[in-house]
Amino acid sequence: MQLHSKLPNVGTTIFTTMSALAREHNAINLSQGFPDFDCAPKLRELSNYYIHQGFNQYAPMPGTVQLRERVAEIISQSYHANYNAETEITITAGATQGIYTALAALVRNGDEVIVFEPCYDCYVPAIEANGGTPIFSKLNFPGFSIDWEDVRKKITPKTKAIIINSPHNPSGTIISANDIKELEKIVSEKNIVVISDEVYEHMVFDGLQHESVSKNSILKNQSIIVSSFGKTVHTTGWKIGYVAAPKELMTEFRKVHQFLVFCVNHPLQLALADFLSDKNNYTELKHFYQSKRDYFLKLTQGSRLIPFKTSGTYFQLMSYKNMSDEADTDLAIRLTKEKKLATVPLSVFYHQKTDNKLLRFCFAKKNETLEKAAEIICKL
Repeated sequence: MQLHSKLPNVGTTIFTTMSALAREHNAINLSQGFPDFDCAPKLRELSNYYIHQGFNQYAPMPGTVQLRERVAEIISQSYHANYNAETEITITAGATQGIYTALAALVRNGDEVIVFEPCYDCYVPAIEANGGTPIFSKLNFPGFSIDWEDVRKKITPKTKAIIINSPHNPSGTIISANDIKELEKIVSEKNIVVISDEVYEHMVFDGLQHESVSKNSILKNQSIIVSSFGKTVHTTGWKIGYVAAPKELMTEFRKVHQFLVFCVNHPLQLALADFLSDKNNYTELKHFYQSKRDYFLKLTQGSRLIPFKTSGTYFQLMSYKNMSDEADTDLAIRLTKEKKLATVPLSVFYHQKTDNKLLRFCFAKKNETLEKAAEIICKL
């Protein structure tokens, strides 16, 4: 057979590669973004409860009503925005599925989608697999702010969507209220949909606020918001997320969703709905991860690595320009093999592999893990 790949340039993701390398060399894994600690005992108890209660068959296609109503409540309390749980919220098999489904529902051959680089690695393949063309706008370095003038220049009659991500993976920066106003000016009264990746919405530090597009009445009506329970409650392996959008957009989203996954893990949805009835289980997350960030920075203060400002997510960028001239991919591999510490090189988040001598560290780890990693970093 002769196969003509839809994604000829796509290989194994850097996260899979680095995690596999970490296992092979018994290295501390600060590369892939997952906690090395467990979720709350109460959440495990609720999961077991609903399994034993027999909720082990298909859930409703858009998600259980209990969890959709909980999502609507959280959005309302967090951003003072109202979504109809019946028609405007869908539970997905993780945020990546939500992003892919949104693009599959919107993008046709020849459509253009603007993405900001460095960008999370699932965006571009999802655009290309559905016949679209990614249009890249590079974030200003070193602050990783959006160049809105560049965005305006790249808007064409073919522009179908703009993907934004805040808090931003991999940089750890967040968009401002002014960014939201600039985005509003660009898409207002245009046939452009904003796909807003907000999976780290509850991890914003130093008293700053998460600027969800749902807070802006114009953007809310032109946006598909994607988020993740896995990030919020430390269960990345459950692969459960949610999407919120106005009814017209959600109707198209569900047309694809029902034939892509149909529905999502039934008992765990019910467990999440119960667990998140306690607001502290998501409102206190920012304090938890800010303390992790601060501890990691304190531990590595004497090293040759230079930390960048992290305002959100659970990732810390660090520059090694004072330590080595190596390509970031080479250094990341060498550190894993020789020093037993796995990180992610930032160049892989750019389509042209822009190398600013930066590594990304995940600090969603036990304190003892961070301590062991910092000991290695301080000896580099």
